Amino acid sequence: MKLHSQRIFGPAREGRRGNRRLRTALLAGGIAALMFGATACASSGGTTAASDATAWGLTGTDQTDVLGPAFDAWNKANPTEQVKANYFANDAYKTKIRTAIGAGSAPTILYSWAGGTLDSYVKAGKVVDLTNSVASAKGKYLPSVFGQGVVNGKTYAVPMNAVTPIMFYFNKDVLKKAGVSVPKNWDDILAAIPKLKAAGVAAFSLAGASKWPELMWEEYLVDRVAGPDAFNAVMAGKKGSWSDPGIIKANTMIQQLVSAGGFVDGFSSVTADSNADVALLYTGKAAMMLQGAWVYGTFQTQAADFVKSGLGYTTFPAVPGGKGDPADIVGNPSGYFSVSSAASKAQQKAAVSFLTKGVFDSGYIDRMIKKGQVPPIQNIDSKIASAGSDFGTGVYNLTKAAPNFQMSWDQALPPAQATALLTNLDQLFNKQITPQQFSDNMNKTIGQ
Repeated sequence: MKLHSQRIFGPAREGRRGNRRLRTALLAGGIAALMFGATACASSGGTTAASDATAWGLTGTDQTDVLGPAFDAWNKANPTEQVKANYFANDAYKTKIRTAIGAGSAPTILYSWAGGTLDSYVKAGKVVDLTNSVASAKGKYLPSVFGQGVVNGKTYAVPMNAVTPIMFYFNKDVLKKAGVSVPKNWDDILAAIPKLKAAGVAAFSLAGASKWPELMWEEYLVDRVAGPDAFNAVMAGKKGSWSDPGIIKANTMIQQLVSAGGFVDGFSSVTADSNADVALLYTGKAAMMLQGAWVYGTFQTQAADFVKSGLGYTTFPAVPGGKGDPADIVGNPSGYFSVSSAASKAQQKAAVSFLTKGVFDSGYIDRMIKKGQVPPIQNIDSKIASAGSDFGTGVYNLTKAAPNFQMSWDQALPPAQATALLTNLDQLFNKQITPQQFSDNMNKTIGQ
């Protein structure tokens, strides 16, 4: 969920990019993070008047590359509808936003990953119904992405950043030297491990200390084995749904991979915040890695030559006999902006104007594409292609063609379940619990 490394805003996601620890922040606080890329504790410029709309964000390069310029251009062109942004270091932000929402003093524009967090905002009356306000802008978005901001038929959030599916990255040179082809299915993955170990490299890099990267394996394997219906049942709160045979089989496969030595030694101490998992791939210490599209920006920044000739990427391999479509993808359809119901009418008006006219205008889209990000906007194939971004074209095509785009589970589920999920998944990867115990533990969280 950039994303932090970069989990939210693509190159830099972001860090959710970027801002990799966003997922942890969202879960720990039980609320959504608000975020705009950034530099520590800096204002977007000027003094904030009581009538100005406000926005908070985390540190990251989007402040200078995408969102920052959007705010600057908007404020220059709209002196009566100002939107002022402040940016905070990750830990300080977590405390500040949690306190602000509880006190009813949240910024005007809220960031979230939609899913369970947005649902909780809606139920608590914390965000404004934007259905009529954004109707004129709805048609420009990819439908599957825009729909994540809809709750009970009403729009409460609109997309604001890159489409970031989870990608299967690989180091071409490492695979070639070990005599290993890019895996097309699960059997290929298992067969590659001993060859890569013999060549002195790990099969997969994994930032296990951050926990949420482990979830990427869970999401894809459950989809490939059981299809979307297994997690849909969990989302619907169906009793015992975590005991779906497909989920248990997927978790058995995860432990099979751990037992085979598929992950880098000491993976449980590798962190995503420091991009240590990314570095293991481009330095040739690991052959492959499952990570978000947002880390492409990190590759560009830290290993430009590797991006040009050594980096490969595709979607997750198929599982023979599985129910899931190999074209399904998981990840983050986008980040989302909502408008606080605690803001004044003037602030809400300025926020809505910015969200419908300032977000994803032509300059916004062009800056994203230039940075290697993929906007969730329709009919921009030629723009992405003309930018020379094969990666961007690949991500865009995967998104358009996917029969199912599953939002990251820790964002789709309510905060309490999401927290329990990451805890139990970490224990599963470290073989502290069995697949059956994982399901038993998670079944107890249904309804929380």
